This record gives sequence, structure tokens and C-alpha cells, in this order.
Amino acid sequence: MTAEPRKIAFIGAGNMTQSIVGGMVRSGYPRDLIYVSNPSPGKLETIADQLGVHTSQDNAEVASAADVVVLAVKPQLMADVCAALREAVPEISEKLIVTIAAGIRMPKYRTYLGDDIRIIRVMPNTPSLVGKGMSGLVADDRADESDREFITSAFDGVGATLWVNNEDELDILGAVAGSGPAYFFEFMASLQKAAVILGFDRDKARQMVQQTALGAAEMAINSELELEDLRKQVTSKGGSTAKGVEVYQGADINDISEQAVKAAVKRNQEMADLF
Repeated sequence: MTAEPRKIAFIGAGNMTQSIVGGMVRSGYPRDLIYVSNPSPGKLETIADQLGVHTSQDNAEVASAADVVVLAVKPQLMADVCAALREAVPEISEKLIVTIAAGIRMPKYRTYLGDDIRIIRVMPNTPSLVGKGMSGLVADDRADESDREFITSAFDGVGATLWVNNEDELDILGAVAGSGPAYFFEFMASLQKAAVILGFDRDKARQMVQQTALGAAEMAINSELELEDLRKQVTSKGGSTAKGVEVYQGADINDISEQAVKAAVKRNQEMADLF
């Protein structure tokens, strides 16, 4: 990791925290600068055993020890967690606050923790669990360049990072990258079902589909061609692939994707209003 290490505390020890902390440790981040809290001991024991970082069931204890506090709790719990931190850790407003919770916008955190906080919102997606994540990030005006560099470095440990200009753009990123794995799984499942209908057993059908998806993604990553041009490159005129693509185009796959992303963006905005 290139950014200067800081003491960092994670409030909440769910799968995403475990992935992020694991990525940081694998990247060489000093274990003794990482703190994780959780109300129940089970997940903490796993993290301590596997990653060798500090753990506690006391949120205030780890927040007090850290320079950066990552809020990794469910949105419906956020107000209570922040209220308890503000009461127990008077210096909380001096720390960099990072949140990976969906739906809660930055002004709300100022009502929770104080007007003077520096805050960065991060929206990681589930492939972060296997080190192939796409994390969107947005910062308020109080977070400086060193804050941004530090958080970029931390989340690079679980995949790629992309800074956006505002929280509206983060909603769009969430609808594409955050929800996107579900879209791909839906499409992959449909191809698997098609192969089964035509005679393959489910295991062989799945092997075909997932390896093809992996190969296509690697080709896209390693090519400078536009995605549409990559599609054309593997579609011979009059061939079997062309006939299959015609079916997707006839169903207007572009419009389907547009409507799906718009629906997810709308829900992200509705969630922001809830909190």
C-alpha cells in the first residue's frame, strides 16, 4: 500500500469488513493498526484468528484508538450506532469518517456525528469478497487529498476503485456496479437453464457458463476495443453466434438494461429519503 498507514477502526464485522481487512493485510498493511468491533464475539474470533488484528465488542474502544473510523453497520442501525459513538467518543468529529452503508447521504452523518466531520462514502460490491470488487467513492469538501489517497489504497486491496463527483453519481454507480453482479447472475442462470433444456446436466451447464463469463470478462479487461466492437469481433456474419445475438437484439437488450439501471437508481434515491 502506498498511502501512509493510519490507525483504522471498523465498526461492524460482517462479510464486507472481513474482505476489506483481509485485503489490507494481504497488501502489507500493519495488522497492529487495524481495529474491528462487533457486538457478538463469533465474527471477531474469526477475524482475530485469521488476520491477527485488534478486536473488541466495544465500538467506542476501537473508535477512540483510531484515526479513521469505518462505519460498516446496516443503515437501519446507523443512527443509534453514531449517537452512541458521539456520546462516548467526544473527539469523533476529529477523525476521518468512512461509511460503506447504502442509502444514507453525507449531510445525515453530520447530524449524527457533528458538522465538522470529514466524511467519505464508499460503495463496494459483493465481488469484493473474492478480491474482484468495484468500489465507488465520493468525499465531502472537508476530506483532503491525503484522506482520499488513504481510502483509495485501502479499498484497492479488494479490487478496483472509482471516484465519482457527487452522491447522485454514486447512486448510478450503485445501480450498475453494486447491483450488476445480480444482473450477470440472472443472465448466467438463464444460459445454464437453456443448456439444461437442450440436454446438458446442471453441473456441466454451469461449468460452461461460468468459464465463458470469466473468459469474456478477461478479454474485455485486456482489450482496448469498445465492448460493442468486441462483440462484433466474435460474431461472424451469418454464423450461429450472429443468429443468437439477433434474438437478444430483437428483445432490445439495451432497453432492458437501461430500465433495470433506472429502477435501481430510483430505489437508491428512495432509500436515501428513508434515512
